[in-house]
Amino acid sequence: MDSKTIFINIFRWLVLLFVQIFLLRNLSYYNLSTAFIYVLFLLVLPFRIPNLLLFILAFFTGLTVDAFYDTLGVHTAACVALAFVRILFIAVSFNREASDDPEPSLGNMGLRWFSIYALLCIFIHHLVVFFLEAFKLSEFSYTLGRVLLSTLFSFFIILLTEFAFHNRKSN
Repeated sequence: MDSKTIFINIFRWLVLLFVQIFLLRNLSYYNLSTAFIYVLFLLVLPFRIPNLLLFILAFFTGLTVDAFYDTLGVHTAACVALAFVRILFIAVSFNREASDDPEPSLGNMGLRWFSIYALLCIFIHHLVVFFLEAFKLSEFSYTLGRVLLSTLFSFFIILLTEFAFHNRKSN
């Protein structure tokens, strides 16, 4: 990775965490739907990032959110799970060595691919967050409802962000 890519990703990490911690932390819909925009940082990291570095970044991103949310590793576990799903999805659906695209963003990959990729990763992240947070099978349907609604809310916010800040790939 070149220094420009590193700087952009550090800036993206800081901005997304700031928005998550200071703006979206208290934004929820009747405690049923919560937006987690910070996962966008992990979603759009470059294709060629080494897996070990991806897991380290996921760990520290989740740890940072846990420090501000006071959730004792819930977001850390969810971010590491998201990194694992990201690696599997990209390995199955895309040949990253043959690609000139630097990152899996909406502008580079198109709406269909990015939507499937983002929805799957966000769903897994939210599934881990909310089930570890609830830690009760007696609230299974309520927790699953929170996962689904929060996945849709987060996906909507992430799509809006992607449409606002990423240009279409020039052909």
